[in-house]
Amino acid sequence: MEGNVVSDLVWQLAVRIFPSGGKSAENGGHGPQKRLGDPTVHRAHEYAMRIIGSRISPSLANDEAAVAEAIKRQLVQENRSADALSFADLHRRLSSFSGPGSIESRWALLYLLRAIVEDQKRERTGTRGTAISFTSTFSGGLKRCVSGAAAHGGLPSLPTNSMHPKLPSYSPEHDVSSGRSYSSRNGTSQSQSLSHSVRAQLPSSPGGVLILTKDDGNAKSAAMREYLEIIQSESDVSEMAIVRDVLYACQGIDGRYVKYNEDADGYMIDESIRVPKSTRTLVRRLCEVGWLYLRVKNHISESLENGPLEAIGTVGQAFCAALQEELADFYRLMAVLESQVHHPIPLMVGADSGNSVGNYLSLRRLVVWLGEPLVRMRLMAVLVDDCKTLRGGAMAGAIHMHAQHGDSLVRTFLRRLLRQVSSPLFEMVRRWVLEGEIDDYYAEFFVSAQSVKAEALWREGYQLQTAMLPSFIPEPLAQRILRTGKSINFLRVCCSDQGWAQAASEAVAAAGASASGGILGYGEIEVLEALVAEAAGRIDKHLIQIMYKRYRFPEHCLAIKRYLLLGQGDFIQCLMDLVGPELAQPANTLSSFKLSGTLESSVRASNAQYDDGDVLDRLRVRMMPHNDGDRGWDVFSLEYNAREPLTTLFTEVVMGKYLKVFNFLWRLKRVEHALCATWQTMKPNCMIARLWSNKEGGGQSQLTIVLRRCQTLRNEMNHFVTNLQYYIMFEVLEYSWSNFLEEMEEAHDLDELIAAHDKYLGSILEKALLGERSQLLCKTLFSLFDLILRFRGLADRLYENAREVQTRGDPSSRSRVKSDTLSKPRPGQRKLSTTQLSGDFLGTLGEEMHGVAVEYSSLLEGFIAQLPVQQHVDLKFLSFRLDFSEFYTRQHMSTSTPPIRLHRTPTKVQKPSIGTDPA
Repeated sequence: MEGNVVSDLVWQLAVRIFPSGGKSAENGGHGPQKRLGDPTVHRAHEYAMRIIGSRISPSLANDEAAVAEAIKRQLVQENRSADALSFADLHRRLSSFSGPGSIESRWALLYLLRAIVEDQKRERTGTRGTAISFTSTFSGGLKRCVSGAAAHGGLPSLPTNSMHPKLPSYSPEHDVSSGRSYSSRNGTSQSQSLSHSVRAQLPSSPGGVLILTKDDGNAKSAAMREYLEIIQSESDVSEMAIVRDVLYACQGIDGRYVKYNEDADGYMIDESIRVPKSTRTLVRRLCEVGWLYLRVKNHISESLENGPLEAIGTVGQAFCAALQEELADFYRLMAVLESQVHHPIPLMVGADSGNSVGNYLSLRRLVVWLGEPLVRMRLMAVLVDDCKTLRGGAMAGAIHMHAQHGDSLVRTFLRRLLRQVSSPLFEMVRRWVLEGEIDDYYAEFFVSAQSVKAEALWREGYQLQTAMLPSFIPEPLAQRILRTGKSINFLRVCCSDQGWAQAASEAVAAAGASASGGILGYGEIEVLEALVAEAAGRIDKHLIQIMYKRYRFPEHCLAIKRYLLLGQGDFIQCLMDLVGPELAQPANTLSSFKLSGTLESSVRASNAQYDDGDVLDRLRVRMMPHNDGDRGWDVFSLEYNAREPLTTLFTEVVMGKYLKVFNFLWRLKRVEHALCATWQTMKPNCMIARLWSNKEGGGQSQLTIVLRRCQTLRNEMNHFVTNLQYYIMFEVLEYSWSNFLEEMEEAHDLDELIAAHDKYLGSILEKALLGERSQLLCKTLFSLFDLILRFRGLADRLYENAREVQTRGDPSSRSRVKSDTLSKPRPGQRKLSTTQLSGDFLGTLGEEMHGVAVEYSSLLEGFIAQLPVQQHVDLKFLSFRLDFSEFYTRQHMSTSTPPIRLHRTPTKVQKPSIGTDPA
């Protein structure tokens, strides 16, 4: 119905311009009378309907403000400021008016008014001062005055009564009699001569369109006629035939005269045909569209029809579909142009050209028609070349890089293309973020999945493929997209939780996006960021709550700190007292079942018995691989059994680090325990040695000296071990634990929680001298530990000798010692006096202890000297605690005396038989 109304209105307009008289002109040509009109009216009506039905876009921008500003600027330039102000006020009132009767296309009205003014100016300029009102051209059914306006781009001239029998009568004399006279610059009337000149030069045209020329002396018209004659004389074919072949070539089809030349790799006119060089060049330029068209079409055919879908993927299919849609627009344009070739419209020609009807579509007009399609076809050909080897997100990113262009036409075209190409990618992103599913059959998505165990799902199950990441998606956003989908899969697989679905629904509602609305697309990154932010925030929060409340991650971290990092002091002390005798045995003789029973006994004997049963069940004894000669102390350790999904944080690597810290702390605790046992044994033996020294001199005096030296060395070792243990337990463990608790509360997702835990464990390793940069320092520290344990063995031997001397010298116990000696004889044993036994033994033991003291001093000086150069600042505080009086610093800087002498020079002269103190 609407099409009929438009057709009737166009018919009425054609009748008014080309009146055919009779009833057909009076009623506007409705009904059967529409078919009885003038053939000229029919052709004009048909041509107008083709223009209305085509895809021709206006070359003018719909900008009301720009047109109004141009009118005001023109008025100001003409020194009509008052008129400019009046126009601004009128335009403001017109713009503010709304409601029934308001004008929608105000910019068109302003443009029409400005065009009328410009037309009047051109008329006055072309007629050398002739002033004719624009409205006079429509008096009595569109009467047109005779002027040169048409030659200057004005409105086209229309026939008069003398040229068309059905037009109403019109003559310039009529305008003169009514007061509208044509005056020249000197004031003489030229209406009569102008009228005769016009009547003599008005060419007749069956189409009803006339061109009015002034005289035969018009240089422009003469030059045009001469040019046409030259062109026609130099060409063997008509321009209409070349135009038809060019249209065929634009569609990849060889014509009669224009064919594809393989040597030139393009369409061109056959060399045997005589045409002007300019025409040949113009044809070659126009046929570039066909060459580009073939490349685009061949790519689509190879991709969709001949190639496998796995090679191009869904993004490649979307790209081909977008290209096909653009080619469909190109086909419609070709159909319009071909219709104009087969149905020519009236053409304005010269009076003496001999042709009253010409071809509207010329080669030069084809340049205008194919200007924009050529740009689009070039862009599509470039994209086809660049995207041949690309797939998925890489293809979309390559097209996006071409869209960063300054030309608005190129930018608009590529953005429209990208909206279709990137639609599969955004659908993959939507499903991954909201459902945790990877709908990627051809490996095009920038998130890839791998088959791994449940404990490695978070760390290794999903990876970000940067090669498939489109350039219009920032990498931080891609990382957040990756983590959101991982959180959903972690909850679904490892935690057996379905609460993420509710969180995803709330995220969609909060972001204002519909899961099936398809709002995600190219150019809407803000919408994607909002959706991902909402989904990530809610799903990650739900995951953290599950880890904290259902699986009690903080409680398990505290249990590891108490048992593996020796934070439960009473339990560790009880365990060491119970398991110490057994661990002194060779490693190959130990039983893990017996040690597990000892562990349970330690738990029941300490406050650990009040801990959670689930935590105690996870605590187990672990025997490490051992070599020949290893003792139980070297292979004994504790382990904490973490179950899913806690294994995501407590991985084998992480538990290996905890085991490394436990072995270090267990060794330190063993050294402290050994020094405490040495002190417990030393106390009564020192009292015995002091009593014997008062009763007799000689050997007892030597025993006192050695015991005193042993006690001094023990105190120095105890100072080192005590300060080191304080530093480890408080400066390292407690401080790192406090920071870990703060970061645990601030963690918003599982990645941040894992990073906080790794930082906590890494801080312990670095500060406890177990890191990669402290290997030399750690080796020195372990040598000091071994030296202290060696000292403990010497001290035990010394105290056993002291007890034996005390037993031999006590009269009340001689009979018991004698009976024991007789009942249990030792092979090769000879009777020695108390003095001989004490002197020989103390001499040998004194030398060994002196060697231990010298080696210990050297190692300790080297250890303290290395602390200030360490990168970690906390190790400098350890140096201050160990050498607060700068005693070791002065000894290390001294070069005139030995580094450290831990033995004392005896105050009495000793007998040679007993042995002297080694210097």
